[in-house]
Amino acid sequence: MILILKPDTTTDSEAFLALTAFLEKLPNIRHRIHQETGTQQLLTEVYLVGDTAALTLEEMQNLPGVERVVRVSEEYRVLGRHKDDRRPTWFDYNGVRFGQDTLHVFAGLCAVNTREHVEAMMKALQENGQVCTRMGAYKPRTSPYSFQGHGKSCLPYVFELAGKYGIKVIAMEITHEDHVDEITEALEQTGNPTGVMLQIGTRNTQNFELLKSVGRQHRFPVLLKRGFGITLEESLNAAEYLASEGNRNVVFCLRGMKSNMGDPHRNFVDFAHVPVVKRLTRMPVSVDPSHSVGSRDKAPDGILDTMHVAAQGVVAGANMILVDFHPDPASALVDGPQALTLDELPWFLDDVQIAREAYLKRQERAAAEAT
Repeated sequence: MILILKPDTTTDSEAFLALTAFLEKLPNIRHRIHQETGTQQLLTEVYLVGDTAALTLEEMQNLPGVERVVRVSEEYRVLGRHKDDRRPTWFDYNGVRFGQDTLHVFAGLCAVNTREHVEAMMKALQENGQVCTRMGAYKPRTSPYSFQGHGKSCLPYVFELAGKYGIKVIAMEITHEDHVDEITEALEQTGNPTGVMLQIGTRNTQNFELLKSVGRQHRFPVLLKRGFGITLEESLNAAEYLASEGNRNVVFCLRGMKSNMGDPHRNFVDFAHVPVVKRLTRMPVSVDPSHSVGSRDKAPDGILDTMHVAAQGVVAGANMILVDFHPDPASALVDGPQALTLDELPWFLDDVQIAREAYLKRQERAAAEAT
């Protein structure tokens, strides 16, 4: 059961204190508070977990400070949309707002190889007005003999360069809970010049102990990739693992499904699920065209497959794009054949903007149809 409190209810208000005093007396029921600070008001929700069947909606509706009560029956209890709940939700991190109505491009290196390449990437992003990137320090690989990232040794110069070029958020994959500590330490050593969105890759989508550990920390938001060989429901439940431990600042990433039906692309593109995830949950939705396509192939119209696929996700309402770029793809240590070049960055960003404008026009048309 979820208690949605009246706007701007603070934790030191008389109504809130009276409410929590009542809840603490309920047998076999625990409660958890979640707050989101919006641009105009403070939103507070209270999650009741346990033997809630005996509680009536009327009784809970009349408690101090309560605006609305939702009895949860859906699978995704924390991140899901319940009972036609259409409220916009978002989270702010390091000056960047993430919601189902925003769009951010995280262009960068799938795997860090040299300081010079990191700086060239950061400089290009700044010149094109971008404040987000992706940088891989830890890389899980199919083969134990493949390059698996420089690890914590590259973190200080990656963070320093991010600060130098005004990059506010870096999406960075982790494979072990110790990596969170290494990232935290490196950020503090360099004076916290940037922010990090922890990325849990497709191979770790069902690493439940990692999900719970990352969910217990609240400093960093999380980008969770869909598992490449499991159902959408199973992947959304993985996101729920994060939220059930307390971290609701989660972005869900579609990255293509492992299937030969997608050939010649690396994975079968699943971006038709962008609106599905937005309907089932309140998470922002990311797409990863690079790992879906896996090549630099170009259609007869002169447009790269990666750009076509990215546009499909954006036209469907994607809120984030995770895409591989590299100053010298031939020397990339991971996924060089699919990386776009820095010269192509302005083109890619322009193409994304064209697709975004098409989505907004579609949204306007749907609103007009509803009136």
